[in-house]
Amino acid sequence: MRLISRPWALLAALYLGSYLPQGQAQTVRIKDITDFEGARPNQLYGFGLVVGLGNTGGRSQFTQQVAADMLQKLSVNAKAVRESQIDPVFRSGNISAVMVTAELGPFARKGSRIDVTVSALDDAKSLQGGVLLLTPLRGADGEVYAVAQGPVSVGGFLASGRAASAQQNFPTVGRIPGGAIVEAEARGEIVCNGRLRLLLKRPDFTTAQAIARAINQKFPESAVTLDAGTVEVAIPPQRRGNVVGFAGEIGLLEVAPDAVAVVVINERTGTVVAGQHVKISTVAVAHGNLTIVTAENPEVSQPLPFSRGQTTVVPRTQLNVTEQGGGLAVVEQSVTVAELARALNALGVTPRDLIAIFQALKDAGALHAELIIE
Repeated sequence: MRLISRPWALLAALYLGSYLPQGQAQTVRIKDITDFEGARPNQLYGFGLVVGLGNTGGRSQFTQQVAADMLQKLSVNAKAVRESQIDPVFRSGNISAVMVTAELGPFARKGSRIDVTVSALDDAKSLQGGVLLLTPLRGADGEVYAVAQGPVSVGGFLASGRAASAQQNFPTVGRIPGGAIVEAEARGEIVCNGRLRLLLKRPDFTTAQAIARAINQKFPESAVTLDAGTVEVAIPPQRRGNVVGFAGEIGLLEVAPDAVAVVVINERTGTVVAGQHVKISTVAVAHGNLTIVTAENPEVSQPLPFSRGQTTVVPRTQLNVTEQGGGLAVVEQSVTVAELARALNALGVTPRDLIAIFQALKDAGALHAELIIE
């Protein structure tokens, strides 16, 4: 049986968050929507070996050769290691070649610890129970900034037999909390000529102006907006001896951020998310579904006895067409996203139709929001 539905047979979910009455806005801390210029993290990476796997490691020649090279560096003179260059006789299912990645914070000091992520590079099936050997982590400049080592924690499992297997999440990727020790610093400098710069995570002119006003109310004539994504703050002379405290006070100030009206549609998952400021003009919407059900019930045609006919299969198709009644309804101009939700619910809209309706509203020029389709 085949089922064809119009509009799309796509399950959608519309999340319309709680809203505040007009004139009242929700406030957030400045530290939650901005970053200080110069306080940026740095990405680190390295190549290493995980050992101690329960026969779930890599079995490729590449992995075995890497293991043999490591043993040679450790001055292990076993015959298998010496002959590995010409005859890869070293074999083990308990090792895996991995890539190790980490993020070095702007204020990490020598001796502090950072988390690392370990990912299998070879054909290993699982890193569960493995231990990462000493692995230098380098930055983009090639310098070693940290050294990682320790037991790998895998947030999944793999169980298999000869005829069946079960897997949860990705057992070939794991983490080592605090698994790397910082050996070199990449300190961030947030002060330049007695000034700080705040970088908005989502640039917006209105939000930038709100941040400058909030700072100027606390520290008069210290903040100025450079553009939609940058607010420059002059450190008062009496606070230059305690820049950390001054930056902390700025971060605790609260503002009401603004955002453009946007509707995000994810066609892969059928999800629709509408922002608070989404509005629609007065528009008429006709809503209804057309469902077509087809079923094939072939019949066997048997010839009469002693006849020259042949047994054949005769196709038989049953076709049912059902169209739900959907009158023309007028949706008045919406002020908030909650009113938009009530307008769509009044039409009896099911989640599967929300994506088609939003796209149609945009094509008709009635949806006053940016439509993003992922």
